[in-house]
Amino acid sequence: MTLVKTSNNEQNYLKRVTLLRQGNYLLSLMTVIRDELTTSNAFAAAFDRISDLLIAAGSVSNKLSKAADHLSIPISALDLLPTERLTIRTPTGWTYEGRRQVKPVCGVSILRAGASFEAALRRAYGENLSMGKLLIQRNEETSLPVHLYSKLPAGIAEQSVLILEPMLATGGSAIKAIDVLKEKGVREEDIVFVNLVASKKGLETIMQRFPRLRLVTAAVDEALTVSNHIAPGLGDFGDRFYGT
Repeated sequence: MTLVKTSNNEQNYLKRVTLLRQGNYLLSLMTVIRDELTTSNAFAAAFDRISDLLIAAGSVSNKLSKAADHLSIPISALDLLPTERLTIRTPTGWTYEGRRQVKPVCGVSILRAGASFEAALRRAYGENLSMGKLLIQRNEETSLPVHLYSKLPAGIAEQSVLILEPMLATGGSAIKAIDVLKEKGVREEDIVFVNLVASKKGLETIMQRFPRLRLVTAAVDEALTVSNHIAPGLGDFGDRFYGT
């Protein structure tokens, strides 16, 4: 799916959105996880490969448009975090001008589905890494998100934070999660939202509400069902990933 004919307002927030290049490898994996006949084990295996692309090894179209699909540069969630120059000496006696991360990284999972990203983050970033948890559920009477539980590391306000959440539907839970982190002192510009599938409505909602937030996703779906599920979507991510 591609986004075209965007307004000026949409163009402003799309500059902060990374959509993985819709190449054959990614699309074949997305086909597996969208297929209603895919088993839980096959679903989880395909997602693990996509999560590696999102966290550390993805590529992105220069524009979220069909015309630019063939123009890509390597980028992922970790590429969006701040670095500084570092000069080292190699075993041959030469110097090398490299980079290193400026801040420790914290991955914050929105439970339960967000925990599915944690293995990919641990594979990609072994040092100076911590994990946090947020439990946010919708009140069935008001349909509003309610923050029920959080466990966040000390000093999170000084870290780069990756919010881990596979599905972005209406944006309600995402907004609550970002608000909780900001209340803890995390700067909006230090947050990257890592996502598998976003609805266009949910994407617009959170990116317009948080003007310094950045987001990485593998797919943007056009519609929401009457029950606010992403369409075409992939069903209930947690049930399919965990086999429940």
